[in-house]
Amino acid sequence: MTQILAWFDRRFDHAPSPELLPNLAARLRGTPARLEDLLRNQPHDLLTTKSEGKWSPQEHAGHLLDLEPLWLARVEDYVLGSTQLTLTDITNRKTDEANHNNHPLDPLLTSFRTNRHRLLTRLESLPPSAFTQSILHPRLKTPMLLMDHLHFVAEHDDHHLARIWELLEAKP
Repeated sequence: MTQILAWFDRRFDHAPSPELLPNLAARLRGTPARLEDLLRNQPHDLLTTKSEGKWSPQEHAGHLLDLEPLWLARVEDYVLGSTQLTLTDITNRKTDEANHNNHPLDPLLTSFRTNRHRLLTRLESLPPSAFTQSILHPRLKTPMLLMDHLHFVAEHDDHHLARIWELLEAKP
């Protein structure tokens, strides 16, 4: 299998069409279950082992949780008609400082599931106008419709799930 492309090397040129929102929402809704499936019943030392100084599987899971407020803030950007999506800290300091390896896994997974549910519930309540405007993505320097942003989130989820899978499969 090929190596996972670094997240910041990814390009997002094609987003699903608006009629595929239910499919995209199902993909986003499924991330907590897929994450739990990957991590549950794994030995703690495997979940918290760093490879080459990079994040452990549990830190990748924590990173997914750490970004949920950003995703929700960006959805609100569409509601408010912002000109640019909310900025993120591309150094991922929040994840690096969170010490996710020093905390139990179950509360992390529960919190991720709760926060993802909050995001999906908010999406269900949006006015149609939120889906028709484009807003500049600050890092990619490209305008994004809300569907583009949701596709971006789903791809981000899958990137980290793939990395977790890779780390768990490489166990000694």
